[in-house]
Amino acid sequence: MPKINLKDQLGQQILFNKPPEKIISLVPSMTYLLFALGLDNEVAGITRFCKLPEHWKKQKTIVGGTKDVKIDRIANLKPGIILANKEENTKEIVFELQKIAPVYVSDIQDLEDNYRLITDLGKIFNIEATAQKLNQNIQAAQSDYNQYKKSLKKTAYFIWKDPWMTIGGDTFINYMLQAAGFDNIFTGKSRYPEVDLQQLQALEPEVILLSSEPYPFKEKEQKYLQTLFPKACVLLVEGEPFTWFGAYPLRAFAYFHSLQKQIDLCIQEKKN
Repeated sequence: MPKINLKDQLGQQILFNKPPEKIISLVPSMTYLLFALGLDNEVAGITRFCKLPEHWKKQKTIVGGTKDVKIDRIANLKPGIILANKEENTKEIVFELQKIAPVYVSDIQDLEDNYRLITDLGKIFNIEATAQKLNQNIQAAQSDYNQYKKSLKKTAYFIWKDPWMTIGGDTFINYMLQAAGFDNIFTGKSRYPEVDLQQLQALEPEVILLSSEPYPFKEKEQKYLQTLFPKACVLLVEGEPFTWFGAYPLRAFAYFHSLQKQIDLCIQEKKN
């Protein structure tokens, strides 16, 4: 077969004479994507945060965390490619790993970036038909959800407390929020700004979403914010549908559908 020659999502040139036979994934959502693409035999190492698929945690070598990888452990696995992410992994880590094997760095801002990532992996591993099918299935899932998507609601999405932190408009989470039918109050901010709850009260959010990751919000925070924002629907939500790129959007749109039903019920209860 012809040589594989492409650029990753940071514009770095990557060249292979044949599909890599050993993969290291340093990104939880990327690991799940590799599973969805049927690359079970090729994946040699994953991080301790790679929780899906569950059985891989016992079958694959754990190479550390996303920001504290074990360089020697990765080198010993003799990978053909290492998959990293601009946000999840540091420049220093990528630089060190490039001495071991080609590193493909993803940078996902929206589903168009996501489709390109899946297409690139299809080319790299000579599974282009499988990759194309996955992209088509995600597009179909979003199209189906759009038939039921309600009007945008003023929303604050929290990822942390002490300090309280939300997400800005230049994040994948913001894109998925909009895709789900939410209007991020902080879309004009960048990255992950801190939030003053008293100032947020003046903005009168209709919906407040408390993510399960990276901070694991629980019922006590939900009740606390509900007292501060009695008119808003304050809900605990799974973080993965909003944060995981790759194959996870397939699951995300089904989740958004159930979330919209929760919000509809909450709004109806507040009217009564």
